[in-house]
Amino acid sequence: MTIKIDAVLVGKIVFARFLEDPLQVVERFVARVESSGEFSALAPWVTVSCLADARTAGGGGDVCSHPPSTLGEVREIDGRLVFLYYCESHVREYLFDEVQLRRLRSCQQFPEELTRTLHRLRLINSRNRLTHALVQALLGAQAQYLLSGEPLSLVPLTQAQMSERLRAEAGLSMVADAGRISRLVRGLSIMLPNGKAIPLTGLFPKPRQVHCYYVDYAIKEERIWIAEGALKGPLSDGAIAEILEREYGIRLLRRTVANIRHALMIPDSRKRGQRMNYLTATEGFSALVPLTPQVLRGVVPARPGVYEIRAGSAPGTGGDGSSSERGVLPPEPHDVVYIGSAGDLRKRLADHLRGSSDNALLYRHIADGAARVRFRLIGDGWRWVERELYHVFCETFGTPPLCNRMSP
Repeated sequence: MTIKIDAVLVGKIVFARFLEDPLQVVERFVARVESSGEFSALAPWVTVSCLADARTAGGGGDVCSHPPSTLGEVREIDGRLVFLYYCESHVREYLFDEVQLRRLRSCQQFPEELTRTLHRLRLINSRNRLTHALVQALLGAQAQYLLSGEPLSLVPLTQAQMSERLRAEAGLSMVADAGRISRLVRGLSIMLPNGKAIPLTGLFPKPRQVHCYYVDYAIKEERIWIAEGALKGPLSDGAIAEILEREYGIRLLRRTVANIRHALMIPDSRKRGQRMNYLTATEGFSALVPLTPQVLRGVVPARPGVYEIRAGSAPGTGGDGSSSERGVLPPEPHDVVYIGSAGDLRKRLADHLRGSSDNALLYRHIADGAARVRFRLIGDGWRWVERELYHVFCETFGTPPLCNRMSP
């Protein structure tokens, strides 16, 4: 028994799969279709055109070189956001002489190969039209984020909401349902004006995700507010909720803030209050000195302790490595490249200097002879002090030292 599948259903399945194809697969598909003999035979009835209002970055062909999965870039031109596609294949549109094609096909002398090629051209049209309509809608919905790259500028947006918007405004001949949008954006990315590539899925944040950005931002800002005297200590979850409602109009329950904080692995206000900042944590360290064999022999003792290595000249030091009159200033994250500890500081630092400490990345930063080191002697528990120092650094600067490959 032969089961006949409805042609419309087959077409929907083929289109769904085509939406999931990576960019470079689509580009090769377009090039292959346009170089075929069947496409040449259709030339009297098919005109190669470009999607209305679509623009390319220039210099791109049908199959072009661009970052994998990156569709194009957002630019601000003449005061408005414009999207520039990297490849002409993604702005291609084919215009058909439908009257003549219908007449030819009614004569039953139209080759099957030409019919298949027409289906492929319509498939390309459908994907490109949906892609362009989606990109243009996102330029409007997430304009502030696309310009600034700041997560706080993101607007909660679901793919179902985008589907409704496209149905109402885009004038598409196909149904732009959430399933098709999901298949299309999966794996695609775009370049922001700041040069950062972001996945298209990132432009569809759920409210919870946006709330995470705001809670994280408020907790990071509390350090500044404490330093300025605006706060006496870290914010409670209830205080964070009050600030978000007052400053941003975001209403969250205290327990919602707590749940978000737990998800972000941020300690509560009591534990944050117990943590020292990095400058306080490194009180009692020696002055910064050049990391050289001579200094190791004459300055660094063969005793247990913790140490910090900075690449090149460090803030708060003079050319001779001595600390400034006001003390050692807090480093920028990129200045401190390594935090460590050892039972014999002199031996461990000498291993780093020779490149025999099994840390090739650290050796590249100190091999030019410009690295500096400071240390503090610790009797017992130097490994615990190193672990605390590492965590305080991460909390202060939001990132671990460049050459620490794992948490102590």
